[in-house]
Amino acid sequence: MDQRQALIAFGALSQETRLHIVRMLVVSGPDGMAAGAIAEKAEVSPSNISFHLKELERSGLIAQQRESRSIIYTANYEALGGLVRFLMEDCCSGHPEICAPAAEVAACCAPKMNKKLQ
Repeated sequence: MDQRQALIAFGALSQETRLHIVRMLVVSGPDGMAAGAIAEKAEVSPSNISFHLKELERSGLIAQQRESRSIIYTANYEALGGLVRFLMEDCCSGHPEICAPAAEVAACCAPKMNKKLQ
C-alpha cells in the first residue's frame, strides 16, 4: 500500500459510522453481510448506509458481491492488512521484536480469506 492509498483508507475510516461498519464486516468474516442487515445493526437509514458503503468500497476496504437479490458486503482483509503493514513499515529503529505483535496481526489478514471477493 502506498501513501495515497493509505490516506484514502484513513479518510474513509475517520468517520464513526464507517469505522463501525468495517468492524462489523471484519467480525462477520468471509460470509459478509447484506446492506439491509448492516443498516439495521448500525442503526442507520438505508440511504445513509448506501452513502457510507460506497465510500468504504471506493477506499478499497470493503467489497460487494451480488447474491440473488441482495448485495453482500465483505471486509477486504488484504487491504486492511496492507494498511496495518503500511503503518508498521520501518518499525522500531531496527528492533523488530517490538513490532512483532502488530506484524502478526497484519499477517493474519491473508488473501486466502478474501477468495469470495475474487
